[in-house]
Amino acid sequence: MTTPGKLYLVPAPLDFGCSTQTPLTEVLPAGTLAVAAQLQHWICENAKSARAYLKRVGELHPLASPIQSLDLQELPREVHKKGDHGSTGFDAKPLLAPALAGHDLGLLSEAGMPAVADPGSSVVRAAHELGITVVPLVGPVSLLLALAASGLSGQNFAFVGYLPQDAAERAMRIRELESLALKSGQTQLFIETPYRNAALQEALLKTLQHNTRLAVASGLTLATAQLRSNTVKNWKQQPLAPDKDTPAVYAIGR
Repeated sequence: MTTPGKLYLVPAPLDFGCSTQTPLTEVLPAGTLAVAAQLQHWICENAKSARAYLKRVGELHPLASPIQSLDLQELPREVHKKGDHGSTGFDAKPLLAPALAGHDLGLLSEAGMPAVADPGSSVVRAAHELGITVVPLVGPVSLLLALAASGLSGQNFAFVGYLPQDAAERAMRIRELESLALKSGQTQLFIETPYRNAALQEALLKTLQHNTRLAVASGLTLATAQLRSNTVKNWKQQPLAPDKDTPAVYAIGR
């Protein structure tokens, strides 16, 4: 009977889509890079960006196989758009065939840790159901970096994904999250894509109470990183130009 391979959760740097890149050795430990270099089977969001990342890895640790000969399976597009946690109907087990055949397998997102604010949880869940060992590797996670640097509660927090795009629905959601944060002390974390950062930041300053604390972080681990945490009152007195090129993490609390 073939012993299954392992599923490695391989973090990626947070510079995907950015004009500048951070040296991998500054954000990923040698052990993570060494494991990534030896993997020949992958599940990823996008094969092109996965190859670009592995090319960077190969410049530091020789790859076990040439990049073009690696087995790269992409997660379906609908998984990217709708998420893959819960009853989406997506069966990730066929993607794990290499692991069942005895090969170690890597799960890779375009930035940060797969399955955290990114697709991949269905793959991890399927691996557990099939008896495949899951091994998370060390690397950057934007949500936790932003939370740690926010000054808000890191003992009680929740990540709620994206806020609604409709202005009225977004304002309602902001008030709901603020009420929860102020009553319970639970920090509320959410994210936004670069081109909507300005609109979200404007909505937050317009909707939140003066004494609510707002933290905004973008480009963490990059030379162009921006991070600020203050009361809404102080935000209004000293506005910060939104980063229109980098995804941002937002946190509100008390």
